[in-house]
Amino acid sequence: MTKFLLSLATVLLLGISVITESANAEVFELRVYTTNEGKLDDLHTRFRDHTLKLFEKHGMTNMAYWVPEGSKNTLIYVLSHKNREAAAKSWDAFVNDPVWQKAFKASRVDGPLLSKAPESTFLEATDYTPKKKWKNSKEGGFFELRIYQAAEGKLGKLDARFRDHTISLFEKHGMRNLAYWHATDEPQSKDHLYYIIWHESKEAAAASWKGFIADPDWKAAAAASGVGRLAKPPIAIYMQSTDYSKIK
Repeated sequence: MTKFLLSLATVLLLGISVITESANAEVFELRVYTTNEGKLDDLHTRFRDHTLKLFEKHGMTNMAYWVPEGSKNTLIYVLSHKNREAAAKSWDAFVNDPVWQKAFKASRVDGPLLSKAPESTFLEATDYTPKKKWKNSKEGGFFELRIYQAAEGKLGKLDARFRDHTISLFEKHGMRNLAYWHATDEPQSKDHLYYIIWHESKEAAAASWKGFIADPDWKAAAAASGVGRLAKPPIAIYMQSTDYSKIK
């Protein structure tokens, strides 16, 4: 698990609660926090009691907050911003807010919560990301974050396969498509695809993937998408929503 999280942090992580319809100006920010031992609950408290409402105060939209399955030191979340300029202004206002500075200081009385600086990347929606807005729910379930690195020059073909085949087959086999993103900055913008899907349970996820891989329609689409592998084996992680996430 630790090795996986280190790899995931390298290419950066994500999360989401509501899928918005804006495709051009809006950007999403994926952030991962790694806590010192025993400090994850304190970090949750700070987010629950202070951080979320201060984000909204300063123009940042809380999307979703997750903890990777089995992790005791990692928080993954996503914010959305109107654009990159707005993001910069929001963060500047947030870190200089006296209310935040007071909450931050109080949370560190017994030592810093984080073992290292937060990691962040900006993403934009692909043209095939779902347009439907997912509202708050009480369904529970598992969220799966997957990150693909396409073979050189093949990101477009990978997108085409998802757009024309994969996402509909996911739904056919019980997986809910939530978001599909590209990084906005190089080098990840050249070859990375990030996406999140939802499963009713871990057992349902296993059954869904088994059915998907064995589906003749998938096999035909994979064969038709070109000779050779379009991407490296993806990084994948199951996550569960925090109690203060919009998706529950």
